[in-house]
Amino acid sequence: MEGEALSSDKGLFAALALTLALAACNSSGGAGLFKAGTDATRSDPFGVDPREESVDGLIVGHRMMAAAEYDLALKAYLRAAGEQGFTVDVLSALGSANLHLKRLNQAEKLLRDAVKEDPNFVPALNNLGVVLMERGQYGEARLFFQRAFGADSGQTDAIRENLKRAIAKSQDDVYAEPEETPKFTLVRRGYSTYELLSEL
Repeated sequence: MEGEALSSDKGLFAALALTLALAACNSSGGAGLFKAGTDATRSDPFGVDPREESVDGLIVGHRMMAAAEYDLALKAYLRAAGEQGFTVDVLSALGSANLHLKRLNQAEKLLRDAVKEDPNFVPALNNLGVVLMERGQYGEARLFFQRAFGADSGQTDAIRENLKRAIAKSQDDVYAEPEETPKFTLVRRGYSTYELLSEL
């Protein structure tokens, strides 16, 4: 009987010690996976602080565009679309990335959607003009450059130059022989605006 009482006391002592150790961990906040005073849940990845804000996908995309990593920029802009929805900024950014990747069909559709969303959004108007110039639709490109120039109040030199080239090309299209048509290349100006530079 005495041995059974001793064994029972040892079991009680071990349970009490374990309870006190767990209480100490929770109160100190240092040893447990879930610290007191945080918003962490069991579904959060280990080591991730849910109180921190993630970096905006648009900002990441703009940085990737600046580094000429256009595929990565496109992925970042798609992430931004998932987080923010297809806002005019996201649509224009997606269109710009596709434009740089020479995916003109996708770029045109996205930029037209951006212009529908906000008819005075300057980067979308300008970049849609660039897409149309690349496709040889000089008259319509000229109209979008004019709209971009007006919405921008003529403050951006790149848009003014694009408009001049579009006017010249739409006039040349009537009078010039096909072999006289200059080639154009896209050059980055800022995060989401492009300028056409003639190789002549």
